[in-house]
Amino acid sequence: MAEGGKGTLQVSAVSMNLNGDRENSAIPITTSLPMNGGKGTYSYFNNSCSQRQCTEDEKRKFIEEIEQKLDMKKLFSLSNTIRLADLGCATGPNTFMIIQDILEAMQRKHQSQLSQSCFNDVQHSDDHQMPEFQVFFNDQESNDFNTLFTSLPQDRQYFAAGVPGSFHHRLFPESSIHFVHTSLCLHWISKSPEVLQNKASPTWNKGRIHHTSAPDEVVEAYASQFVEDMENFLNARAKELVPEGMMVMILVGIPKGTPYSEIPMGMMCNCLSSSLMDMAKEGIIEESKVDSFNLPFYAASLEEMEEILEKNGCFKIERMESTNPAAYLKGGPVDIPAWVTNVRAAMEGMFAKHFGSEVMEEMFGRLTDKLVDIADLINSRCEVKSQLLAVLKRK
Repeated sequence: MAEGGKGTLQVSAVSMNLNGDRENSAIPITTSLPMNGGKGTYSYFNNSCSQRQCTEDEKRKFIEEIEQKLDMKKLFSLSNTIRLADLGCATGPNTFMIIQDILEAMQRKHQSQLSQSCFNDVQHSDDHQMPEFQVFFNDQESNDFNTLFTSLPQDRQYFAAGVPGSFHHRLFPESSIHFVHTSLCLHWISKSPEVLQNKASPTWNKGRIHHTSAPDEVVEAYASQFVEDMENFLNARAKELVPEGMMVMILVGIPKGTPYSEIPMGMMCNCLSSSLMDMAKEGIIEESKVDSFNLPFYAASLEEMEEILEKNGCFKIERMESTNPAAYLKGGPVDIPAWVTNVRAAMEGMFAKHFGSEVMEEMFGRLTDKLVDIADLINSRCEVKSQLLAVLKRK
């Protein structure tokens, strides 16, 4: 899912060394990569159930919005084909399940409006047919589209197409898409902030791989990159969506004022940093490798998202709220090994690119041990509302 790209990109930049001298250096900027492909032990296809469970309650809510506020009659009047896009589709099966739910909700809404039109006898018979549906599955160019398309449901009620490319830019012709869905992808920013590599700056993120437990300057650098990427994303979708087309966004979030280190994913980041630093001290990896790696994801607050959307001005907010993504646990404990496997399926590409695939077993094994040691603390923070749902309509 996730859109962006896990890996490293060498960028030539000018920075300051510790003596205050200007120097040219190659700065490793971490970018996100697609989820693990295939259907193997650590593939995303076989290890994305927690992501699916985290969106299950959100599905009920945005299906309600479709049924109440999406005007299928108007959309159908613009085109006999209704086009949906799932951005950050990964390899399945989650994308197929959610698309089917959305499509069925749109069919029900169309049928409901059709019945009302027939009752009022105001529609021509040509308008009484069910529209055809086309679904565009989008992810980065290096996503495993082979696994995606060989796994397509045989009984699907739509025409399927793949669209490779970053969703931070335009993907479709102007006013061609009627519905956009993106789940657990938009917290992946296009790249880690370049200023994190400046050793003479307060943004130098030494010994950490994320803004978790970092100085305010590091957090602000991440927030600035997130704002830039969200502005690009919204501007692109504003061009592509038809008027009154709908967009559903589900992404990792955080309550305003809550330190990221106090939610489970932040604890995961701290344990990853600690595991890598331990490996550096033991000579398994280089410490400079840890210092130059920064996970490119940012969890925004509801207030931050509202401000970004208000500034953009192209969308009406139909529904927006913070939710608890771990509600599916129903008070039960987090399965730490399963959680780590899910994280590995989503993030391994980035770590392997930067640190080498040969140390992945060691790194994720140490991570599991550290998380097991703080399992009680993790379970005590699972009630935090660390997910955002936004249902928008194009003005």
